[in-house]
Amino acid sequence: MSRLNLYLDNPAFDVVTGACPHDCPDTCSWQVAVDRATGAAVDLWGHPDHPITQGRLCGKVDRYLERTYHKDRLTAPLRRVGSKGSGRFERVSWEEAIADIARRLRAIIEEYGPEAVLPYSYSGTLGFLQGEGMASRFFNRMGASQLARTICAEAGFQGYLYTIGAAEGMLPEDFAFSRLILIWGSNTLTSNLHLWPFIQQARKRGARVLVIDPANTRTAQASDEWIPIRPGADAALALAMMHVIISEKLYDADYVARYTLGFEQLVERVQAWTPARSAEITGVPPERIAALAREYATTRPASIRINYGLQRHYGGGMAVRTITCLPALVGAWRERGGGVQLSSSGLFRHLDKSGLHRPDLLEKAKAEQQKDNAGSPTRPFPRVINMNRLGDALSRDPERIARAHYHPRPIDPIPTPEEAGPPVKALIVYNCNPAAVAPDQAAVLEGLRREDLFTVVLEHFQTDTADYADYLLPATTQLEHWDLHRAYGHAWIALNRPAIAPVGESLPNSEIFRRLAWAMGYDDPCFRESDEEILRAFVEAQTHERFAGLTWERLLNEGFFRLNLPEPYLPFAEGNFPTPSGKCEFFSARMAEDGYDPLPDYTPPRWRQLHAEEAALQPGERSEAIASFDGALVCISPPAHSFLNSTFANSPRFLQREEQPFLWIHPQEARPRQIEDGARVRVCNSYGEATLTARVTEAIVPGTVLAPGVWWPKFSPDGRNINQTTPPDEADMGAGALFYDATVWVEPLSPGQMDKPILSLRGEFAKL
Repeated sequence: MSRLNLYLDNPAFDVVTGACPHDCPDTCSWQVAVDRATGAAVDLWGHPDHPITQGRLCGKVDRYLERTYHKDRLTAPLRRVGSKGSGRFERVSWEEAIADIARRLRAIIEEYGPEAVLPYSYSGTLGFLQGEGMASRFFNRMGASQLARTICAEAGFQGYLYTIGAAEGMLPEDFAFSRLILIWGSNTLTSNLHLWPFIQQARKRGARVLVIDPANTRTAQASDEWIPIRPGADAALALAMMHVIISEKLYDADYVARYTLGFEQLVERVQAWTPARSAEITGVPPERIAALAREYATTRPASIRINYGLQRHYGGGMAVRTITCLPALVGAWRERGGGVQLSSSGLFRHLDKSGLHRPDLLEKAKAEQQKDNAGSPTRPFPRVINMNRLGDALSRDPERIARAHYHPRPIDPIPTPEEAGPPVKALIVYNCNPAAVAPDQAAVLEGLRREDLFTVVLEHFQTDTADYADYLLPATTQLEHWDLHRAYGHAWIALNRPAIAPVGESLPNSEIFRRLAWAMGYDDPCFRESDEEILRAFVEAQTHERFAGLTWERLLNEGFFRLNLPEPYLPFAEGNFPTPSGKCEFFSARMAEDGYDPLPDYTPPRWRQLHAEEAALQPGERSEAIASFDGALVCISPPAHSFLNSTFANSPRFLQREEQPFLWIHPQEARPRQIEDGARVRVCNSYGEATLTARVTEAIVPGTVLAPGVWWPKFSPDGRNINQTTPPDEADMGAGALFYDATVWVEPLSPGQMDKPILSLRGEFAKL
């Protein structure tokens, strides 16, 4: 029985429908029971009528009331009184905070120009309004530097688009009709829980579920088979599968002839990719590769669920591009239950966001900038900064600032130091905790410590990033504001209605940016619109046929809406790929134009390149310091089961579940390093180091270590987390992040070493 029945007919309670805001494909619809007498939320549960999430919430969000009413919740504006990073603040009024922030921003803009202001945000909420709605209006009007939000999935998205044309494919409910399911680089039970019931339906009908992953995850343990693979080797496996499928004539010749482009070139490319060659790279035995290829090609329908983990390395874009060729090769798209899913976000690509984000305001800012500078800049205005290079962006070095500019393709130039623009003098952080989640953590913290950097943080809690703020502004949680959400794992839109009044003096992001706009003197009418007015206008502005039937009143009454798509939705059963050719592009002219190999290929991860360079050194060329670490390992850092990025990582309940920051290490690697299970270890490379607790286990492939994240540094043993070792370098496509492509050295710690200063061998490691 749904918990709704406990409150539905009780006059003491209101039941309010909303939606989970967090970075997850499922975008669960929920309901909240509110005590009418006190105005407090007393219960929360999954909406029983949602066809995808079906009344279930994950273990994290099921405890969302604990987050809303957490004893450490920020409830009033704060101003820094201690040194940066000390976390010492004093309470101030909203009026005083907003006025002083606006004053300081105006002074920075007057002296350095608007590009000296950098917004930094990501997926603390995925809502259209509280995410980038009013914030985009504000920063567009200002002409601030823009942020390329590349930290999660950009490489894979670009690879997928080159092959398929848009980020759409199978819907989750269609996995129930699959006969073979390859879960490739995804821990579904942790990061995509509501797909699993459909997979279980398929298993009851006889489907086999195989997990391809470097780690024996919860999902792998619950599947029919775990296929261990080395990190970053996925494209090599896919190429060998295509080699077998083509050489044994197991492909769908009719589908290939009708609906694909470049088959002849693909045949030539995969000819050299034998299972034996792939086995040397992947660690998967050649006979298992051949059997996997045959099983995939001859089982109808067969599906693939790929996720973001397999693209968080230097060759990640090409890996996704290569894997997504497989369904077209075997004609899997023809049937319900066949195909591939990376994300459903492309289903919503026709959303008209112009009225929400107001790009016309940026044109006004550009005109003002040209008038003030009496000439055109040598590069586009405003500049775009890659969020993965925040450490570089916050430096004072023009060369590093230039390197931080977004250049997602090989043909995109990097500006000269003279063209890099002003130093970042103001950083405004919302929906993100970069001190914990950003690559090259030491460089990020160095930038945040700058006394000449004015930092404003909008937050629920005093995170590691908040400790460096000059002003810390309390934001509302999802129970306290309006918002609208689209899923990236299914085809539904959901409305979030506020269930309770803001806790303390907290305000929605939209209201904070609205007040800042007024204080900055931006008198555009759009900064006077209420949240409900903005969302209503946004909904009413949608004219594409996929949104037929979507109305504001329907969302208010029902809470969620499915896109106007056929059911079942078989997007590519007869081709119609949203590529330039209208076909699945084995050969992509766009890739060639953008500076890539136009055919599927294997691009080695960064760690493999570094290992090759190290192996080429003569013994005398290697320093004793390097040699003493007994070889490098590749480190991957997928999400901990009880955290969601860095969200929920301050909850006592979830901290207790996760116990402490661990490092999974295979016995084969632990023995020669004299590392025992439960021992403290130092994990280090040229960027930094972190102290973790060893978990010696065969659940990780040899040569690889795994550090579940994202722990707040302040809750870590030495005040640092694994992102101390994450390089800021970009993936091959989209300038994506390399969270699963860090080369590290691991050594045991004696008790007396716990207070040892940060790695002193940075220069030695940098030589590699």
